[in-house]
Amino acid sequence: MTERTELVEHGQLFIGGEFTDPLGTEVIEVISPHTEQVIGRVPHASEGDVDRAVAAARRAFDEGPWPRMGLDERIAVITRIKDAFAVRHEEFARLISAQNGTPYSSSVMVQALAAMMVWDSAITVARDFPYEERRDGVLGPLLVRREPVGVVAAVVPWNVPQFTAAAKLAPALLAGCTAVLKVSPETPLDAYVLAEIAEEAGLPPGVLSILPADREVSEYLVGHRDVDKVSFTGSVAAGRRVMEVASRNLTRVTLELGGKSAAIILPDADLEAAVAGIVPFAWMINGQACVAQTRILAPRSRYEEIAEAFAAAAGALRVGDPLDPTTELGPLVARRQQQRSLDYIKLGQEEGAKILTGGNRPAAQERGWYVEPTLFGSVDNSMRIAREEIFGPVICLIPYEDEAEAVRIADDSPYGLSGSVWTADTERGIDVARRVRTGTYSVNTFSLDMLGPFGGYKNSGLGREFGPEGYGEFFEHKMIHLPAGYREA
Repeated sequence: MTERTELVEHGQLFIGGEFTDPLGTEVIEVISPHTEQVIGRVPHASEGDVDRAVAAARRAFDEGPWPRMGLDERIAVITRIKDAFAVRHEEFARLISAQNGTPYSSSVMVQALAAMMVWDSAITVARDFPYEERRDGVLGPLLVRREPVGVVAAVVPWNVPQFTAAAKLAPALLAGCTAVLKVSPETPLDAYVLAEIAEEAGLPPGVLSILPADREVSEYLVGHRDVDKVSFTGSVAAGRRVMEVASRNLTRVTLELGGKSAAIILPDADLEAAVAGIVPFAWMINGQACVAQTRILAPRSRYEEIAEAFAAAAGALRVGDPLDPTTELGPLVARRQQQRSLDYIKLGQEEGAKILTGGNRPAAQERGWYVEPTLFGSVDNSMRIAREEIFGPVICLIPYEDEAEAVRIADDSPYGLSGSVWTADTERGIDVARRVRTGTYSVNTFSLDMLGPFGGYKNSGLGREFGPEGYGEFFEHKMIHLPAGYREA
């Protein structure tokens, strides 16, 4: 076993670019989802701490050097942050796995190196972005500028804390914004490594603050009158609340929310390749991923064959200690998430779905918030287990008659975040991809490329992250009218 036994404790908050004592005395205890024991303690940021962080960010944006630096100067700082991720990626992976249960075998890439790739990709986008352009207007020449939006409140979840933080901070900081990062109380420990990296990289005072806190303090941050932009990743319910609170100040929002994505297996698909490609991304992060392929759509002509193959693959996943490098599926982040999955498993049975594998707590795990990798067959897309985001290791196998019905079922969802199609005919797969209403789609693979736009249709969100589209979320657009006949010297 490779359990984490040492207690990680931090007594200060990272506000305005330096570690400082919190105003309050409340403490967050971090609980291991594997041992159910306390593995860390950090201060719980208060509303007063939010005021200090936002004030520092406001001063740094209005008066400080960061927004006024040349792009190359900002890129140099962000490059140092990116490089530090490469050096400390194993530390990030271990800390995050210990906190949220992600198997270390995938955490190195999913939790650490993927975050580094986000920082790196943002640098690539920033270099080529059109910050200022000339246009011929109806009444004369125009100068169109893109200027940093201001103070950014970045609120991130516990499932991929550094990946989602990078998705917000990298473009915001490169754009010249300042930021307050609010991290989840389930995963605050890795945020201290990020704070150390940011301090060592040479961010000017006030540019970045990092606050661990609960939903109430998050709401206070989102509603702060000196915040210009909110970038949020989380549940649909929380996203609606963020939008409501931010609207009081007409604060701009980007929302990356939930999903119930469908992987369509066409009749001509290579089943072995489909199973190998879908299983890791159906049960990724123990099923706690918004982009997870949680609905698998199978043609009735091959349904039994496909059901048998996926049940065997899911049942073979090695469940156990997330810090054991041989583990493929770890515990859920909290007892509430474990109970939520078990409740949905019971509901699925009541709805008439059939458990093909899993369905219980693993007998070998006497402690920890574990749920077996579970696959339901005989699922109708109208069932709640097929329509609601479970955020656990529970997957639905849904039959369809023909391609048109497969596309209809994939679209018959309040979500539209991700999806994939598996076929021997790539052109046919591309045609399906064009027809499904979802923000990110893959053909015979599953990928999330940081140089392209990521985001959702319908209840899956508002706005985009990554690529020039995501970078543009952190800018205001200014139009400057020039006198008729003006030509640049």
